[in-house]
Amino acid sequence: MAAQTSAPAAAVMQRHAEPITIRKTVIGEGTPKIIIPTTGATADQVLQQAKTIGADTDADLIEYRIDYLDFADDAAKVGALGKQVAAAADGKPLILTFRTKSEGGVKTISDKAYGDLYLSLIKDGFIDILDVEMFRDAKVVNQVVTAAHKAGIKVVMSSHDFHKTPSVDEMVARLRKQDSMGADILKIAVMPHNSEDVARLMDATGQIRDKYSLKPLLTMSMGGLGAVSRLSGEVFGDDLTFGMLGTPSAPGQIEAHQLHQEMDTLHLAIANH
Repeated sequence: MAAQTSAPAAAVMQRHAEPITIRKTVIGEGTPKIIIPTTGATADQVLQQAKTIGADTDADLIEYRIDYLDFADDAAKVGALGKQVAAAADGKPLILTFRTKSEGGVKTISDKAYGDLYLSLIKDGFIDILDVEMFRDAKVVNQVVTAAHKAGIKVVMSSHDFHKTPSVDEMVARLRKQDSMGADILKIAVMPHNSEDVARLMDATGQIRDKYSLKPLLTMSMGGLGAVSRLSGEVFGDDLTFGMLGTPSAPGQIEAHQLHQEMDTLHLAIANH
């Protein structure tokens, strides 16, 4: 009889959130859902991207990145285009995001203007999820979150560090604060300088899921070094991830079809443990 050459596989826990359903997309089960952002500056560019995302079976959600737009401060134009983007997305949930320059976005905007723009767009009725940066003025954030929830819009609260990876304790504290501030989805994106930085991001993600919150998580270590965090989210507790079709909106994004294949492979390995 041949000797056993390896130990039995240990049980693997799938760290899913309590599921939330937006349109027909369930966030918090199976592989992390893939978000594809628009990066166009003009209405024509954005609509073409939205049609491509809407038709792509590897894309689960569309992020309408309004800070890329030439007319980002014109609420009427942004809202009118947003309705067209939502229609082109073919039923996929729409995340609206103005990523401010201080958090890695394209444009600078005052806290008041940020709040006024969001409050106007909330009324237009095309947003499913609203990205709110946690470090904007506290009163503005509270006002926007309250208005979004009254309109039936989910809030993904976000924090970005394009320069470094904070300590595990700091990342856990930010995500817990987002939870307490009324976020429906918790998000942090950080920049690694070595493999230990990537491991810290994954550690923080696992701690939030294990100890503090069952809300959906969207955490990532950016750049090529952090790409593993975009692929392995199901193991550590992530329920969403970013992919790309054409132009990335952040360093380290992976083409959507490849990302889907890799996550499916990992999902099968977990399921067959």
